[in-house]
Amino acid sequence: MIAEIIAAGSEMLTPFRQDTNSLFLTEGLNDLGVPVAFKTIVGDSQEHLTNAARVALSRADIVIFSGGLGPTADDNTREAAAAALGLDLRRDEKLLEGLRQRFAARKMIMPANNLKQADVLTGATLLPNLNGSASGQLLDMKWNGERRIVLLLPGPPREIKPMFTEQAKPILVRILPPSFLARKLLRMALIPESAVDARVAPIYQQFPDVETTILAGSAEIQLHFACAKPTQEEAEERVEELSEAIEHEMQDDIFSATGESLEEVVLLMLGMRHLTLAAAESCTGGLLAGRLTGIAGSSRYFLGGAIVYADRLKTVFADVPHDVIEGEGPVSESVARLLAEGIRVRTGASMGVSITGIAGPGPGTGADEGKPLGLVYIGLADADGTQVKTLKLTGDRERIRFWATQHALELIRRHLL
Repeated sequence: MIAEIIAAGSEMLTPFRQDTNSLFLTEGLNDLGVPVAFKTIVGDSQEHLTNAARVALSRADIVIFSGGLGPTADDNTREAAAAALGLDLRRDEKLLEGLRQRFAARKMIMPANNLKQADVLTGATLLPNLNGSASGQLLDMKWNGERRIVLLLPGPPREIKPMFTEQAKPILVRILPPSFLARKLLRMALIPESAVDARVAPIYQQFPDVETTILAGSAEIQLHFACAKPTQEEAEERVEELSEAIEHEMQDDIFSATGESLEEVVLLMLGMRHLTLAAAESCTGGLLAGRLTGIAGSSRYFLGGAIVYADRLKTVFADVPHDVIEGEGPVSESVARLLAEGIRVRTGASMGVSITGIAGPGPGTGADEGKPLGLVYIGLADADGTQVKTLKLTGDRERIRFWATQHALELIRRHLL
C-alpha cells in the first residue's frame, strides 16, 4: 500500500511557514511498512482541497489530511473530504456537548462557528483530541470500488503527534496488511550524479520492488533504497541484495554503507590505524577542523592545527619560508606542500593536511595576482612523503570553501585505503 499526505493551509504556501507534519507522518507510516508516494500542500480553498483529495484518492491507498479542522471559515478539510468521498456530514451531539463543556470550563460561551467541529463523516471513527478542540476522523471504506483508508488530523504539531501515535497508529496496525520497510543508504563523495547513475542504473533497474532514489548535494551523492515486504527479513534481504551489487560496482567510491558522514569515516579510519591528524587551513578558515571536531571523540585522532589565513602565520605556525610565499604566492603547490609538512612536524601528528586557495569574491591579488577564483591546493603529508592536489572549483565563496574541505577529507580517506 502507498500513502499520500495532504497538508491544508495557505500559510504553508508562503516563505514563512513549513509543512513539518508530513515528515512526522512519513516516519510513522514507514514504521508500518507504508511508503509515502505523494505529498501535497493545498491552500484554504475548498474547491482546490476537494480536487486535491480526489486526485489523492485516485492514486493512493491511504490518504491523510493534516490541518483545516478548525472552526474558522477557511477550515475546509471536512467539507472537502466529504465532497471527494461522496459522503454526508452529520453533526455528532456527543462531540458537540464535549465542545460546549470545553468552553464552559473556561467560563466562555462557545461561538457558533465552533459547531462545524462536531461534523463527522458518515461511517468515520472519531479520534479524540486531548490537546485541542478539533477531533480527528478515520475511515476504512470503498471508493470507486477500491479500498481507501482516510485520516483527518489536526494541524498543530502538539495535537497531531499524540493523536496519530496514540490513536490512529494502533488502528492502522490492526487494519493494514502486514508490511515491513527496509532502508539502506550508500554515500559517495565528489562524483557527478550522472556518472553514478550511468553505472548503477542497469543494476537497480533489475530490482523494481526496491525504490531507489539518487540525491546530489553538499559535494556527495547518496543512494537511498527502500523496500516493503510481508516480513522484515524479506525486505532487508532484498535491499541488501541490491546494495551488495552496487557496492561491487562502485567499490572504493563508496565511503559509507551505514550512514556515516565523510568526516566520521575519516576519523574511524585514523583510529583503526592508530594515526593522528593535524590541519593548516588558509581559505577555509577552520571549516575542515570544525567538521572533524563536530564528531564526538574526534580529539583522540584529530590533534588540532592552525588557521594560517595571514601569510606571516604560515611561517609562524607551519614554518613555511617567507621567500617561498613571496616568490610563488600563498596559493601555490609549494606552499600547500610546506604547510602540510610543517603542521605535521609542529604538532607531532602522523599526518598533516593543508588547504590554501582563492575563495573569492574575486580572483587572486598581490603575490597571487592573475590566479583565478576557485583555485585551491590541498596538501597531505605523512612519514612516507607528501602529495598535493590541485583543484579548480566553481561557485560562490561558501561553496568553494565547503568543497575544498570535502576534497581534503576524501584525499585523506583515499590515502588511508
